[in-house]
Amino acid sequence: MLKLLLLPVALLLSAFLFFNDSKPESKETLTETNLTDRKQISDSIGSAIKNNQWPTEKEFTLNSEKNKLNINYTLDLSLQKESDDLLKRYKPDYGAIFMIDAKTGRILAMSSFQKSDPKASNLNLRATFPAASVFKVITASAAIDHSGINPDHKIAFNGGNYTLYKKNVLSETVNRWTRFISLKDAFAKSINTAFGRLAIENIEPKVLNSYAEKFMFNKELRTDFPVEISNAQIPADKGFELSQVASGYNRYNTMSPVHGAMIAATIVNEGRMNSPYIVDELTDSNKKIVYKGQTASNEQIISVESAAKVQSMMEQTVLAGTSRKTFRKIMREKKFREVEMGGKTGHFSGENPKGRTDWFVGYASDGDNKVAIAAITVNIQKWTVKSSALGEMMFRKHFKSVLEEKEITKIASIRKNRG
Repeated sequence: MLKLLLLPVALLLSAFLFFNDSKPESKETLTETNLTDRKQISDSIGSAIKNNQWPTEKEFTLNSEKNKLNINYTLDLSLQKESDDLLKRYKPDYGAIFMIDAKTGRILAMSSFQKSDPKASNLNLRATFPAASVFKVITASAAIDHSGINPDHKIAFNGGNYTLYKKNVLSETVNRWTRFISLKDAFAKSINTAFGRLAIENIEPKVLNSYAEKFMFNKELRTDFPVEISNAQIPADKGFELSQVASGYNRYNTMSPVHGAMIAATIVNEGRMNSPYIVDELTDSNKKIVYKGQTASNEQIISVESAAKVQSMMEQTVLAGTSRKTFRKIMREKKFREVEMGGKTGHFSGENPKGRTDWFVGYASDGDNKVAIAAITVNIQKWTVKSSALGEMMFRKHFKSVLEEKEITKIASIRKNRG
């Protein structure tokens, strides 16, 4: 214990939890202690993570002295290599892949690429990308969870699928050109005017704002590395600006890839959001664990029932929506039939970095194993790869190993039972 007394208060509390069994801490206390530790870890290794570096040891200031602790990360080396290789292979002007275990918040892969500057900072941590149609997940969640709208709810709208004009979105006129579409299909096909009409007819601005905050817009993410705060500006009154926000048709609401993966994870994790963490363990020179990373959950964002409904809409995106071509092959492959997949795409021109932003946030689950991902590319002139394709390839890589391991376990069990 003398060595532990040299540690800062945050690490001392964490060490106490693991090496003193006489007074076990409550789950609430343990979580708050872990969050305090995360902040201290972020202060120590944040600059390295920003520069895409993974130091294996780091000096921590201990009562005016410096002691080194060994750092073990949560990264899955196979998935990390895959995400690095994908970005280097396709070479978008800007690209990032962020993948987490949706049930725990453990980070499995975090890769960043900038063609013009190989040493550029980690794009996953930047919240300057337009949220675009990914924000439709928030709008749909508010409509379902608060307003009681079902995925089969019909929306009447005029105009094109991917444009958004004031004369169309504010019009209540129903004529021979009016189309009717279910919320589920409007989500899957990302119909902007339909989502604009949904907000004007069924969602109060203060309600949409509250759900944006529930999903951690305008709030600091509780991670053990620094992430910029995602921004959501919700107008106070109903009108065209509300329809722009609700459909994601603006460049002022922005978010990070880290946050995008958290949103997808929340839906597949039955409406509960976990804060990602990158440090699995900190150990001293004697290989004793003085800190252990653990799940830190926010409150229930939406109900379990609402999450299931939003999940069915995200599944429709890959079955018949904007990602159907990308996911067609994997959805038809026999070995992946047990894996449920869903997602949301988004496209909008951004200013920082300048170029056409392409999002895919999504999840994949076989019941026990749930992962979520955010993939983003920004291209100035021409496309090299769709972000949804990056997501599909990462899901394929992950579940290929998972399913092979399950098959080996199944065969071993059968042989054992046969004697």
